[in-house]
Amino acid sequence: MKKLAPAIITVIVIAAGVYYLNSTPHQESASQAPPANQRSFDGRNATFSINDNAITLVDGAAESPAAPGSASKVVTRYFGNEATGDLNGDGSQDVAFLVTQDGGGSGLFYYAVVALKTADGYRTTNAFFIGDRISPQSTYIPMNSMELHVNYAERKPGEPMTAQPSVGAVKLLKVTSHGVLEGLMK
Repeated sequence: MKKLAPAIITVIVIAAGVYYLNSTPHQESASQAPPANQRSFDGRNATFSINDNAITLVDGAAESPAAPGSASKVVTRYFGNEATGDLNGDGSQDVAFLVTQDGGGSGLFYYAVVALKTADGYRTTNAFFIGDRISPQSTYIPMNSMELHVNYAERKPGEPMTAQPSVGAVKLLKVTSHGVLEGLMK
């Protein structure tokens, strides 16, 4: 029995080492890091346009005066609901996301934006209006469709804007060959 003890201990130590190496996450070596031109997109720090006005988000928000000299602010925020997929048929993973814009009134406007992956990084589209005071549910890009689906809840026809959104709706969007985000259906 005394001769078996060192062998058993050796087997346990080897098994523990193998377990550790296979179950512990390890830092990637520098040779496995993605090339600089393949950095991931950060929608919280993106520039795009809403109604031909350039918006630059910094840490997920942007503010601008509602009118020249006005104390009221237009606040645009990153909402999220990111989706990835190929929206322009080039085989690259593009990124879609939602933003909100509050002009100081009672409305809270939701928009979709797409960041198209290019050889030089990402290029954003215009923001496409989804709705006012809606309740976003999901954003996704079906495989091989080059369509963006934004699912949300809205109010029933004739209900006041103060009513809770309760009716499911979807906007189907596409990116044109000129890099413009537009609706597929009116």
